Amino acid sequence: MTGFAVELPEGLKRAARQLPGGSAWLRNWPGILQRYLEGWELTLDLPSGRPPWSGQCSVVLPVRTSDGTEAALKIGVPHEESRTEPEALTLWGGAGAVRLLASNTADSVLLLERLDARRPLGSLPLEQTTSIWGALMRRLSLRPDGRSEWAQIPALAAEAETWTDTLPADWEATGRPFPRWLLEHALETCQVRGAVGRRSARDVLVHSDLHYGNILARRTPDAGAGDAEGEQPSARGFVAIDPKPLLGDAEYAVAPMLWNRIGDLPPADPAAELRRRCAALAGSAGLDPELARDWAVVREVRNALYYLELGSPGDARRSLWVASSLLGRTLPDLPPAHLLSAP
Repeated sequence: MTGFAVELPEGLKRAARQLPGGSAWLRNWPGILQRYLEGWELTLDLPSGRPPWSGQCSVVLPVRTSDGTEAALKIGVPHEESRTEPEALTLWGGAGAVRLLASNTADSVLLLERLDARRPLGSLPLEQTTSIWGALMRRLSLRPDGRSEWAQIPALAAEAETWTDTLPADWEATGRPFPRWLLEHALETCQVRGAVGRRSARDVLVHSDLHYGNILARRTPDAGAGDAEGEQPSARGFVAIDPKPLLGDAEYAVAPMLWNRIGDLPPADPAAELRRRCAALAGSAGLDPELARDWAVVREVRNALYYLELGSPGDARRSLWVASSLLGRTLPDLPPAHLLSAP
């Protein structure tokens, strides 16, 4: 038994209602929680009255296993981006990512090692995060092997092929909300890196949402797989959570580190600092800085169109600031960087 009712945060409730099947999930989730507490012999380790941790599409509860081991039970609203999370975590095997202890894909339930939620990468000064992120990227960028889980990971190149059609259509549907040159830069990247022009020899497993909040410290820093060659000691205790895995260019992972913490950029010339930061992140992971920039432009153009369709103009302006500033042509009708809305 749980012993007391667990109340979901309001933000998760709102997000769940916007997803297909989310309202039904909200009604059913207490039963899902109870079923896995009993079936996996778990004890809820959440003090009465304390809210659980939650993201946009999931709730994470501290639990203890039957032998007293601290763990975390993640119950997600089923959606496409989370479908292959267990496969990606299995492939990483605890090296650079949170360790998967058990899973049930049908219910979108994972049992994970418990990390220190009080110590995300975002709690460190901006200048200290680059080398940690780069070391983590090197560990996460696995090349495909013979394991069966690879077959479930969606290909970035195939997604890019689709975007060559959907981006122009969405741009027209939203009233051509930004200059054509920015759209064309994104389309050129999609065409060159899509299925037709893509060279798959460089493909790796990509954590496509590797931002400051999705990198947490291990409770025991030295736990897990061995250190990557040349990895700095300060990076060893950090691992990734909540992957939205893809198979493709590692450079695709840089973008989330750019659209977060814009307010921490030096106010004198934040656009120039954004470009420098993009190059520094790519360099720290041994990536191509130009390709990292171009994929970030693609992602922010897509995000801007999505936010406009969703009725979130503030978020769209942030995405357009990042995309145009990375290309050295910050759009003139956007707010200053320090007034952009936070993600």
